[in-house]
Amino acid sequence: MKAIILAGGFGLRLQESVKNLPKPMAPITGRPFLEYLVLQLKKWEINEIILGVGYLKEKIKSYFGNGKQWDVHIIYSEENKPLGTGGALKKAVELIDDEEFLVMNGDSFLDLDFNRIISFHRKQKAVATIGLACVDDLSRYGKVEINNKNEVIKFAEKGSSAGRFINGGVYVFTREIINYIPVGKVSLENDVFHCLINQGLYGVVTKGFFVDIGMPQDFLDLCKDPERLLNVV
Repeated sequence: MKAIILAGGFGLRLQESVKNLPKPMAPITGRPFLEYLVLQLKKWEINEIILGVGYLKEKIKSYFGNGKQWDVHIIYSEENKPLGTGGALKKAVELIDDEEFLVMNGDSFLDLDFNRIISFHRKQKAVATIGLACVDDLSRYGKVEINNKNEVIKFAEKGSSAGRFINGGVYVFTREIINYIPVGKVSLENDVFHCLINQGLYGVVTKGFFVDIGMPQDFLDLCKDPERLLNVV
């Protein structure tokens, strides 16, 4: 299975802490955050990687090259203008012929059994399966509700008391997902997933480590205590 990492974000909220770098290149113990995602994929023997890049993309391309240093193969899907996570995915899929593929947000990390989520996705014949994280402070995130069959039934806004899980930024998609993504700048989270409710959208829950470095305090906390990340790659 191939993996797409969506790494084209500006990281506006992080610019006070991380200047002149694309968000996924924010350094953690001397390595860019994005490198830990590559290492996670390699750990699960997923060696074919497409990096969706945009803002300051040359800094990502010059660091990772073709991936040989990590014993993986990396190619690039390049945005000339911001496309959002949905638009970036639609463009990146042009580079692969696979019927199913893994997708990761380039600014978050979820410790998840990739074999488990892939097997579940196939068993359910899902269009999309989201890795769901359990976090202590639910008020900071939009929440995801699932039923007893693990079907996603609702997305709740930040601050809502509903739901126990959040989107962990790791997905398995069947190629059919592209039919739900219009041309242009599109957000997977805000524009696409809602349309998939009752159409083959599932969630797999994990209690593994989760961090979203798009939230400046989470990034600073991770820099102070990087072992939480280092222990799972």
